[in-house]
Amino acid sequence: METGNTQTETQNNKTKDTTVAVIAYLTFIGLIIAFVMNNEKKDAFAAYHIKQSLGLTVCGIAVFAVGMIPVLGWLVSFFGSIFLLYLWIMGLINSINGKLKPVPVLGDKFEEWFRNV
Repeated sequence: METGNTQTETQNNKTKDTTVAVIAYLTFIGLIIAFVMNNEKKDAFAAYHIKQSLGLTVCGIAVFAVGMIPVLGWLVSFFGSIFLLYLWIMGLINSINGKLKPVPVLGDKFEEWFRNV
């Protein structure tokens, strides 16, 4: 039987974990802050979304680098940026809703690539 105090404490921990997961999607600085905040506690939910956000950040850097190539790179960068925006929105929505669901297409790869993070 769970007491009211324990239940409130559990809910506060879940809220904090969700907050850390959402912060991970808010800019590169937010990703670093979320990583540091989760480093103390090592919550699986927050770590999952930190990995997803890290993968999106790495892909964003790659799309930016491709965008430096004239014409064809610009096109790839434009459409890649739109695709990454879609993935970012999906990841953010999943973290807000408390779901451990990978971002479409690349989410499983992010888990594989960053399993040691």
